[in-house]
Amino acid sequence: MNSPQYLESLFGLSCKVAVVIGGTGELCGAMAEGLAGAGAEVVLVGRSAEKAAARVARIVAAGGRAWFHPAEASSKAELEGLRDAVLKKSGRIDIVINGAGINSATPFFEITEEEFDRIVRVNFKGVFLGCQVFGKYLVERGAGGSIINLGSMSGVVPLSRVFTYSATKGAVHNLSLNLAREWAPHRVRVNLVVPGFFPAEQNRKVLTPERVANIMGHTPMKRFGEARELIGATLLLASDAAGSFITGEELIVDGGYHAMTI
Repeated sequence: MNSPQYLESLFGLSCKVAVVIGGTGELCGAMAEGLAGAGAEVVLVGRSAEKAAARVARIVAAGGRAWFHPAEASSKAELEGLRDAVLKKSGRIDIVINGAGINSATPFFEITEEEFDRIVRVNFKGVFLGCQVFGKYLVERGAGGSIINLGSMSGVVPLSRVFTYSATKGAVHNLSLNLAREWAPHRVRVNLVVPGFFPAEQNRKVLTPERVANIMGHTPMKRFGEARELIGATLLLASDAAGSFITGEELIVDGGYHAMTI
Protein backbone atom coordinates (compact mmCIF):
# COMPACT_ATOMS: atom_id res chain seq x y z
CA MET A 1 0.00 0.00 0.00
CA ASN A 2 3.01 2.33 0.22
CA SER A 3 4.00 2.03 -3.43
CA PRO A 4 4.85 5.19 -5.39
CA GLN A 5 1.65 4.72 -7.37
CA TYR A 6 -0.42 4.63 -4.19
CA LEU A 7 1.22 7.76 -2.82
CA GLU A 8 0.71 9.48 -6.17
CA SER A 9 -2.98 8.62 -6.07
CA LEU A 10 -3.25 10.17 -2.61
CA PHE A 11 -1.09 13.26 -2.93
CA GLY A 12 -0.47 13.76 -6.65
CA LEU A 13 -1.67 17.08 -8.06
CA SER A 14 -1.03 16.62 -11.76
CA CYS A 15 -3.53 18.53 -13.93
CA LYS A 16 -4.26 20.86 -10.98
CA VAL A 17 -3.64 24.60 -10.97
CA ALA A 18 -2.71 26.29 -7.70
CA VAL A 19 -2.81 30.05 -7.06
CA VAL A 20 -0.49 30.99 -4.19
CA ILE A 21 -1.16 34.51 -2.95
CA GLY A 22 1.88 35.53 -0.95
CA GLY A 23 3.96 33.02 -2.89
CA THR A 24 6.88 35.43 -3.14
CA GLY A 25 7.36 35.14 0.64
CA GLU A 26 9.36 32.51 2.48
CA LEU A 27 6.63 30.30 3.91
CA CYS A 28 4.15 30.40 1.04
CA GLY A 29 7.03 30.16 -1.40
CA ALA A 30 8.03 26.83 0.15
CA MET A 31 4.39 25.71 0.06
CA ALA A 32 4.31 26.63 -3.64
CA GLU A 33 7.41 24.54 -4.29
CA GLY A 34 5.73 21.60 -2.59
CA LEU A 35 2.62 21.94 -4.73
CA ALA A 36 4.72 22.11 -7.88
CA GLY A 37 6.71 19.07 -6.76
CA ALA A 38 3.44 17.14 -6.49
CA GLY A 39 2.60 18.04 -10.10
CA ALA A 40 0.50 21.20 -9.87
CA GLU A 41 1.00 24.20 -12.10
CA VAL A 42 1.68 27.01 -9.65
CA VAL A 43 0.91 30.70 -10.03
CA LEU A 44 2.97 32.82 -7.64
CA VAL A 45 1.22 36.03 -6.62
CA GLY A 46 2.83 39.01 -4.93
CA ARG A 47 4.39 42.38 -5.54
CA SER A 48 8.07 41.50 -6.03
CA ALA A 49 8.91 40.26 -9.51
CA GLU A 50 12.51 39.74 -8.37
CA LYS A 51 11.57 37.40 -5.52
CA ALA A 52 9.11 35.60 -7.77
CA ALA A 53 11.72 35.06 -10.47
CA ALA A 54 14.03 33.32 -8.01
CA ARG A 55 11.26 31.05 -6.76
CA VAL A 56 10.00 30.26 -10.27
CA ALA A 57 13.56 29.38 -11.29
CA ARG A 58 13.85 26.92 -8.38
CA ILE A 59 10.56 25.28 -9.29
CA VAL A 60 11.41 25.00 -12.98
CA ALA A 61 14.91 23.68 -12.22
CA ALA A 62 13.28 20.90 -10.19
CA GLY A 63 11.05 20.00 -13.14
CA GLY A 64 7.94 21.87 -12.04
CA ARG A 65 5.69 24.44 -13.70
CA ALA A 66 5.28 27.96 -12.35
CA TRP A 67 4.72 31.54 -13.38
CA PHE A 68 4.25 34.89 -11.70
CA HIS A 69 1.35 37.33 -11.72
CA PRO A 70 1.68 40.60 -9.79
CA ALA A 71 -1.32 41.55 -7.66
CA GLU A 72 -2.19 43.39 -4.47
CA ALA A 73 -3.97 40.94 -2.13
CA SER A 74 -6.20 43.64 -0.64
CA SER A 75 -7.58 44.82 -4.01
CA LYS A 76 -10.66 43.02 -5.27
CA ALA A 77 -10.16 44.38 -8.77
CA GLU A 78 -6.60 43.04 -8.91
CA LEU A 79 -7.66 39.65 -7.57
CA GLU A 80 -10.41 39.46 -10.17
CA GLY A 81 -7.80 40.31 -12.79
CA LEU A 82 -5.60 37.56 -11.40
CA ARG A 83 -8.44 35.04 -11.55
CA ASP A 84 -9.20 35.95 -15.15
CA ALA A 85 -5.53 35.82 -16.14
CA VAL A 86 -5.09 32.34 -14.65
CA LEU A 87 -8.24 31.03 -16.31
CA LYS A 88 -7.13 32.44 -19.64
CA LYS A 89 -3.60 31.03 -19.44
CA SER A 90 -4.10 27.83 -17.46
CA GLY A 91 -7.77 27.06 -18.03
CA ARG A 92 -8.74 26.24 -14.46
CA ILE A 93 -8.11 26.90 -10.77
CA ASP A 94 -8.23 24.09 -8.21
CA ILE A 95 -6.21 25.21 -5.20
CA VAL A 96 -5.91 28.67 -3.65
CA ILE A 97 -3.56 29.67 -0.85
CA ASN A 98 -4.25 33.00 0.85
CA GLY A 99 -0.98 33.77 2.56
CA ALA A 100 -0.12 37.45 2.22
CA GLY A 101 0.62 39.00 5.60
CA ILE A 102 2.47 41.67 7.57
CA ASN A 103 3.33 42.03 11.25
CA SER A 104 4.26 44.69 13.78
CA ALA A 105 5.57 44.77 17.35
CA THR A 106 4.33 48.26 18.19
CA PRO A 107 3.29 48.70 21.86
CA PHE A 108 -0.49 48.82 22.14
CA PHE A 109 -0.85 52.49 23.11
CA GLU A 110 1.44 53.49 20.24
CA ILE A 111 -0.41 51.71 17.44
CA THR A 112 -1.58 54.34 14.98
CA GLU A 113 -4.78 54.13 13.00
CA GLU A 114 -2.70 53.98 9.82
CA GLU A 115 -0.74 50.97 11.07
CA PHE A 116 -3.89 49.26 12.32
CA ASP A 117 -5.70 49.81 9.02
CA ARG A 118 -2.69 48.62 6.99
CA ILE A 119 -2.37 45.33 8.89
CA VAL A 120 -6.11 44.69 8.82
CA ARG A 121 -6.20 45.45 5.09
CA VAL A 122 -3.46 42.98 4.20
CA ASN A 123 -3.96 40.22 6.76
CA PHE A 124 -7.73 40.02 6.96
CA LYS A 125 -9.25 41.92 4.05
CA GLY A 126 -6.81 40.18 1.69
CA VAL A 127 -7.95 36.74 2.86
CA PHE A 128 -11.60 37.82 2.82
CA LEU A 129 -11.31 39.02 -0.78
CA GLY A 130 -9.26 36.02 -1.87
CA CYS A 131 -11.96 33.71 -0.54
CA GLN A 132 -14.70 35.82 -2.09
CA VAL A 133 -13.17 36.02 -5.57
CA PHE A 134 -11.82 32.48 -5.86
CA GLY A 135 -14.44 30.81 -3.68
CA LYS A 136 -17.19 32.13 -5.95
CA TYR A 137 -15.42 30.60 -8.94
CA LEU A 138 -14.97 27.24 -7.22
CA VAL A 139 -18.54 27.08 -5.91
CA GLU A 140 -20.05 28.05 -9.25
CA ARG A 141 -17.78 25.65 -11.17
CA GLY A 142 -19.30 22.79 -9.20
CA ALA A 143 -16.22 20.55 -9.28
CA GLY A 144 -14.93 21.13 -5.77
CA GLY A 145 -11.60 22.63 -4.81
CA SER A 146 -9.36 23.55 -1.91
CA ILE A 147 -8.76 26.90 -0.26
CA ILE A 148 -5.93 27.02 2.27
CA ASN A 149 -5.65 30.12 4.42
CA LEU A 150 -2.46 30.81 6.31
CA GLY A 151 -3.37 31.00 9.96
CA SER A 152 -1.16 31.69 12.94
CA MET A 153 -0.54 30.41 16.44
CA SER A 154 -1.75 33.87 17.51
CA GLY A 155 -5.09 32.99 15.95
CA VAL A 156 -5.30 30.02 18.33
CA VAL A 157 -3.96 31.63 21.52
CA PRO A 158 -3.20 35.35 21.98
CA LEU A 159 0.52 36.04 21.73
CA SER A 160 2.12 39.06 23.35
CA ARG A 161 3.35 42.18 21.53
CA VAL A 162 1.60 41.57 18.18
CA PHE A 163 -1.82 43.01 18.98
CA THR A 164 -3.16 43.91 15.55
CA TYR A 165 -1.58 40.88 13.89
CA SER A 166 -3.20 38.57 16.46
CA ALA A 167 -6.58 40.21 15.99
CA THR A 168 -6.44 39.80 12.21
CA LYS A 169 -5.34 36.18 12.43
CA GLY A 170 -8.15 35.44 14.86
CA ALA A 171 -10.51 36.86 12.26
CA VAL A 172 -8.94 34.71 9.53
CA HIS A 173 -9.49 31.58 11.62
CA ASN A 174 -13.12 32.50 12.25
CA LEU A 175 -13.81 33.32 8.61
CA SER A 176 -12.22 30.08 7.42
CA LEU A 177 -14.38 27.91 9.67
CA ASN A 178 -17.50 29.80 8.63
CA LEU A 179 -16.74 29.30 4.94
CA ALA A 180 -15.88 25.64 5.47
CA ARG A 181 -19.40 25.12 6.77
CA GLU A 182 -21.03 27.17 4.00
CA TRP A 183 -19.21 25.57 1.10
CA ALA A 184 -19.01 21.95 2.21
CA PRO A 185 -22.14 21.01 0.19
CA HIS A 186 -20.31 22.30 -2.90
CA ARG A 187 -17.22 20.17 -2.15
CA VAL A 188 -15.12 23.31 -1.71
CA ARG A 189 -12.92 22.67 1.30
CA VAL A 190 -11.58 25.57 3.39
CA ASN A 191 -8.79 24.89 5.86
CA LEU A 192 -5.95 26.62 7.67
CA VAL A 193 -2.29 25.76 7.86
CA VAL A 194 -1.20 27.17 11.21
CA PRO A 195 2.56 27.65 11.56
CA GLY A 196 4.12 27.89 14.97
CA PHE A 197 7.34 29.87 15.07
CA PHE A 198 9.06 29.96 11.70
CA PRO A 199 11.62 32.73 11.15
CA ALA A 200 10.32 34.68 8.17
CA GLU A 201 10.51 38.16 6.76
CA GLN A 202 7.41 39.42 8.56
CA ASN A 203 8.37 38.33 12.09
CA ARG A 204 12.13 38.80 12.29
CA LYS A 205 11.71 42.24 13.82
CA VAL A 206 9.89 40.79 16.84
CA LEU A 207 12.33 37.92 17.44
CA THR A 208 14.48 39.59 20.09
CA PRO A 209 16.88 37.37 22.08
CA GLU A 210 14.52 37.44 25.06
CA ARG A 211 11.55 36.46 22.93
CA VAL A 212 13.50 33.67 21.21
CA ALA A 213 14.42 32.27 24.65
CA ASN A 214 10.77 32.34 25.68
CA ILE A 215 9.70 30.60 22.47
CA MET A 216 12.30 27.86 22.84
CA GLY A 217 11.25 27.34 26.45
CA HIS A 218 7.67 26.77 25.28
CA THR A 219 8.48 24.57 22.26
CA PRO A 220 9.08 20.90 23.11
CA MET A 221 11.18 20.38 19.95
CA LYS A 222 13.46 23.25 21.09
CA ARG A 223 13.85 24.78 17.63
CA PHE A 224 12.16 26.95 15.03
CA GLY A 225 10.33 25.37 12.16
CA GLU A 226 11.76 25.32 8.64
CA ALA A 227 9.63 26.51 5.75
CA ARG A 228 9.84 23.14 4.00
CA GLU A 229 8.12 21.57 7.02
CA LEU A 230 4.85 23.18 5.93
CA ILE A 231 4.78 21.23 2.67
CA GLY A 232 3.31 18.00 4.04
CA ALA A 233 0.38 19.81 5.65
CA THR A 234 -0.17 21.78 2.45
CA LEU A 235 -0.28 18.68 0.26
CA LEU A 236 -2.70 16.94 2.61
CA LEU A 237 -5.14 19.86 2.53
CA ALA A 238 -4.69 20.50 -1.20
CA SER A 239 -5.31 16.92 -2.31
CA ASP A 240 -8.82 15.91 -3.32
CA ALA A 241 -7.92 12.33 -2.38
CA ALA A 242 -5.91 12.55 0.84
CA GLY A 243 -7.88 15.53 2.14
CA SER A 244 -11.30 14.71 0.75
CA PHE A 245 -13.06 14.70 4.16
CA ILE A 246 -11.04 17.50 5.76
CA THR A 247 -12.62 20.93 5.96
CA GLY A 248 -12.72 23.53 8.70
CA GLU A 249 -9.42 22.18 10.03
CA GLU A 250 -6.79 24.28 11.78
CA LEU A 251 -3.75 22.13 10.96
CA ILE A 252 -1.09 23.22 13.43
CA VAL A 253 2.59 22.77 12.56
CA ASP A 254 4.43 24.06 15.61
CA GLY A 255 6.83 21.55 17.15
CA GLY A 256 4.42 21.03 20.04
CA TYR A 257 4.12 24.70 21.07
CA HIS A 258 0.35 24.61 21.59
CA ALA A 259 0.62 21.39 23.65
CA MET A 260 3.00 22.93 26.18
CA THR A 261 1.65 24.07 29.53
CA ILE A 262 3.98 23.46 32.49
